[in-house]
Amino acid sequence: MNKLDTLKKYFGYSAFREGQENLIDHILQGRDVLGIMPTGAGKSICYQIPALLLPGITLVISPLISLMKDQVQALNQAGIHAAYINSSLSESQISKALKLAAGGQYKIIYVAPERLETYEFMQFARQTEISMLTVDEAHCISQWGQDFRPSYLKIVQFIDRLERRPVISAFTATATENVKEDIVCVLGLNAPYVLVTGFDRKNLYFAVETPARKDNYIMDYIREHNAESGIIYCTTRKNVDKLYGRLLAEGVAVTRYHAGLDGGERRQNQEDFIYDKCPVMIATNAFGMGIDKSNVRYVIHYNMPQSLENYYQEAGRAGRDGERAECILLYSAQDVMINRFLLEHKEQKGEYGQEELETIAERDEERLQMIQYYCLTTDCLREYILRYFGEKGMAQCDNCGNCMREYEEMDVTEAAVKIITGVKEMRQRYGINVTAGMLAGENRAKLREYRVDEYASFGSLSDMRETEIKEIMHQMLIENLLAVTDDRYALLRTTDASEEVLEYGRRVILKRVKKAPQQERKQSRREKSSRTKARTSDILNARGLELFEQLRTLRTAIAREENMPPYIIFSDKTLVDMCVKVPLGKAEMLDVSGVGENKYARYGERFLSVIMEYTGGIREKFYFDE
Repeated sequence: MNKLDTLKKYFGYSAFREGQENLIDHILQGRDVLGIMPTGAGKSICYQIPALLLPGITLVISPLISLMKDQVQALNQAGIHAAYINSSLSESQISKALKLAAGGQYKIIYVAPERLETYEFMQFARQTEISMLTVDEAHCISQWGQDFRPSYLKIVQFIDRLERRPVISAFTATATENVKEDIVCVLGLNAPYVLVTGFDRKNLYFAVETPARKDNYIMDYIREHNAESGIIYCTTRKNVDKLYGRLLAEGVAVTRYHAGLDGGERRQNQEDFIYDKCPVMIATNAFGMGIDKSNVRYVIHYNMPQSLENYYQEAGRAGRDGERAECILLYSAQDVMINRFLLEHKEQKGEYGQEELETIAERDEERLQMIQYYCLTTDCLREYILRYFGEKGMAQCDNCGNCMREYEEMDVTEAAVKIITGVKEMRQRYGINVTAGMLAGENRAKLREYRVDEYASFGSLSDMRETEIKEIMHQMLIENLLAVTDDRYALLRTTDASEEVLEYGRRVILKRVKKAPQQERKQSRREKSSRTKARTSDILNARGLELFEQLRTLRTAIAREENMPPYIIFSDKTLVDMCVKVPLGKAEMLDVSGVGENKYARYGERFLSVIMEYTGGIREKFYFDE
C-alpha cells in the first residue's frame, strides 16, 4: 500500500496538507527530519503514515500521559494498533504491552522519556526492529526553550545504546531559531531535512484587552459564547480558584485544573472538559500540553504569560479543527510584576553554574519584555508574533484586535526628545517608573530619596500624566528608540536610534485607540469578528444546520456509549462535509473528509441512517452558494 492509499484508508483524507508529503518522503528514504508546523497542521500524520509503511516498530517519545492516551485512542479508532507505556500503567501491564509489541501486535508505541532508561524497555528495544524514533514536542529538549524537560536528554543516551540507529524524526509547533538549532544539535540529527511550514494560524483571532474588571469581562464573554468550549488561563492557583468560584456561582458549567488539586480530581476535571460535560476550563499553565480537543473555540489569558512562546503554545489550543477561534489576552501592568516575581523564584530544571543561571535569568527577562511589548503594541498582533518566530508576515492581517480598531495618530516627537534627554541626564540608572515620575515632576517619597528634583529635566513633561509618559516610553521601546537592561531592574537605556530622534529629526508617532461607547465597542468587535472569520458550518443553510445538529447529537450519544471524546469519533468539519455531500451509501460516505474504512465500519451505517431519515433518501442542497 502506498502513502496516499494509507492516508485514505486509515484517516479518511484524499490529499496531504502542506509539508506533510515532503516530510513523509524523506523519512521513507531513511533521512532524519525536523518538522516545525503550527498546531492543527497535522504533524502526527507525518510520522504515523511512515510508521505504517516502514517494516518495524516506531517509538514516539511524548511528554505527557494525556497526549499519549488521546493519540493511541484516535489510532485504535482508525484501525491502527498502537499502545502507550508510561507511569499510568502497572509493571505487569507494561510487560504485557512490550510482549505484544515484540510479537508484532503494535506498529506504533508511545513512550514517556523516563521509561527509556529502564532495564526492561532497553532489553525490548535491543531485541526489536525499531525503524523510526519520533520525538514529539521536540522543543522540550532545548535548555533555552520555554518548556525544557531534563528527561528529554535521556533520548540521546537511549539512541546511543541501540544496536542499530533508527531514522530520527522530530516535531514541534513553536521554536525560535536558537531552539531549532538546539533540537538539531542535541538530538544529533544526521543531515536532517528541516521543514518550517510557518507559524501562522489563520483561523485564530488575536486580541489584547485591558478591562478594569477582568472577572466581569470573562463573565460577559462566556454569556456571549455560552454554547462554546473554551480555556481560561490564570498565572496563579489563587486566581484559578477565585474565578472558578465566581463562574460556578453564576451557573456556568465550569471546571478547573492546577497542581494544588489531587491527581484524581485533576484527571476527572480534565475528562469533564474533554467530554464536554464542563465546556469551560479555568487552569494554570499546568493544563493543556498534549490536549487534542479540537473544538476549543476560545482561549482567554486572565494574566499575561511569561513569554510569547508560552502564549502561542497555550493560545494554539484553540481552533485545532481549523475552524475560527479567538485568543484574547487580558493585560494589566501588575501582570509584569507578578511574572517577574515568579521568574525570580522559579525552580530551575537541571544543574547549572552561576554563569548559566545568570544567562537563563537574562533570557527570561528578555522574553518577558517581548510579550509585554506584544500587549502594548498598536501594530498588527499576528505580524508581531510571526516576526518574533523569525517569519515575515503582512503589515495588517485584518483578523486581530489591533487591525480591527480605529486609531488616531499623534506626533509625540517633542515629548520623546525630552524623555531621551532625561534618560541620558539620569545616566541610565533608573527604570520606567522613576524616569516617568521625574519627567512629570512628581513629589513622591521614593523620588525625593533619589533626589531626582535636582535634574534639569525634572518636570519637563509636567503637562502630561505619568501614564501618558509611560505610553510614549513603551512605544519608543517597541521601536528600539529606547531599551531596557535584561535583568529584573529593567533600567532604561538609550540606543543608536535615540540619536536619530535627537540629531536627525526622526519623528515619533503614537497611535491611540479612538474611544467609543462601551456598547458600541462590544457590538463592533462582534460584527468585525464574525465578518472576518467564517466557520465551516457557516456555509450551511437552515436545513443544513438542522441536519448538522442531528449528526452532532448522534456523535455525542456514541461518545457516551464508548466513553470517548466526541471529536475522536468525527470532527465538526467531517460532520459539515456530510451535510454538504449528503452521502446516501457506503461509497459516498467514504468520500467524506475524515471518514476512513475503519471508522465507516464502526459508525458509518448509524450516520447514514440519520441522513437517510432526515432527507427521505432524496439528496437536496444544504449549503449556501459562495
